[in-house]
Amino acid sequence: MDQNLLWEVSIAEFVFVTMVLGGSTAWMTGRAVAQTWRTPLQLAGYMVLLSFAVRFIHFALFSGTLLSLHYYLVDFVVILIFAFLGMRFTRAGQITRQYSFAFVRSGPFSWKQKGR
Repeated sequence: MDQNLLWEVSIAEFVFVTMVLGGSTAWMTGRAVAQTWRTPLQLAGYMVLLSFAVRFIHFALFSGTLLSLHYYLVDFVVILIFAFLGMRFTRAGQITRQYSFAFVRSGPFSWKQKGR
């Protein structure tokens, strides 16, 4: 598989900009969306905007391609995963804390009804 399908210049740039900077920002955005009880669709909209910012960082700091649909979609999918994980992690805590009479946490990203 050609390495240029996922990242442009180097794997280190992709990991730093997309996964560390973009991923941590996406995780925090997912937490914020969950804490305000907003929908996953709203989170996806925020990630569209964040993907543009990640693409701009690639362009400004590492001479990446600014207007590349392929690399934009790669960045979008990666940060969308981080965002939904952050949202689900926070939502699991919210559900089990707010409705402790009915639900218990069954993992870092899930909950189940008590007695099941």
